[in-house]
Amino acid sequence: MAVNLKGRSFLTLMDFTPEEIRYMLDLSHDLKAKKRAGIQGDALKGKNIVLLFEKTSTRTRCAFEVACLDEGGHVTFLDSNSSQFGKKESVEDSAKVFGRFFDGIEYRGYDQALVEDLAKYAGIPVWNGLTDVDHPTQILADLLTIEEHVAKPLNKVKVVFCGDVRNNMSYAWMYGCAKMGMHYVAYGPQVLLDEIDKDILARVHEVAAATGAKIELCSTPECLKGADVLYTDVWASMGEEAQIPEKVKMLTPYKVTEEMIKETGNEDVIFLHCLPSFHDFETKMAKTQKDAGYDIREVTDEVFRSKYSKVFDEAENRMHTIKAVMVATIGRQN
Repeated sequence: MAVNLKGRSFLTLMDFTPEEIRYMLDLSHDLKAKKRAGIQGDALKGKNIVLLFEKTSTRTRCAFEVACLDEGGHVTFLDSNSSQFGKKESVEDSAKVFGRFFDGIEYRGYDQALVEDLAKYAGIPVWNGLTDVDHPTQILADLLTIEEHVAKPLNKVKVVFCGDVRNNMSYAWMYGCAKMGMHYVAYGPQVLLDEIDKDILARVHEVAAATGAKIELCSTPECLKGADVLYTDVWASMGEEAQIPEKVKMLTPYKVTEEMIKETGNEDVIFLHCLPSFHDFETKMAKTQKDAGYDIREVTDEVFRSKYSKVFDEAENRMHTIKAVMVATIGRQN
């Protein structure tokens, strides 16, 4: 049966079947090839989208803007300082207004319930650019990158997420792996493994039972063996400086290093990261924390710049997969 995603919101991969995710990945491959060939698209001609950002961004904003313009659409950007959204006007009222002006809404912020309310009231597709518990556009880009660099079908791929296993990227990876029949390992301190949301675990295990996926939690390095992908994320973001001493102590054993690469026993293993990354001391935050006696790097510079690292291919793929999501959900019918 043909896949038709017109009018659908993209809030979490858990809302989509493996066949629908496969469709978006195939479309991403096609759109990337078209851009590389210099072919200007028009699938979004006459379409207007709004980007709502309560959290700052580099890749997500740029990906949505360039992807929309590549296909002939128009973008309006609103952040917390340039609209009444959620302040002098409720989410429901704002959503109803946006639905009258635009063809699609992207939201990047905090509460998953908020992006769900936008979708409930707007009457147009809403796309999740990041919340506290999910990051589906990033996972779609990661899956595309894996297909480009790992010589296995997705359902034969083992992904090990190293470090803070309770964050939105770890949860988003659980969703993606469960849906696509992959092997996912959350590798981190036992105290954090114990804090993983039990409802999320129950949901992904239910999906995994149908797709053949394997979802594991592990605190010891034996789980690294046979990994095809090592993935990590920053240990602390801006505004979380008070947590750094505790997190550095807890997560340093799970820093991605050359030794960890060797532990996989796989010379073809790849390293991925959603970015931004603390891999050296060339950022203000990393320098400040180093001066205070804390090494906040979640990956060494040697690994980040090594042949194993595909992080910049991955960053580019945000644009191609986001373009596919927009084309699939609001693109003109041919």
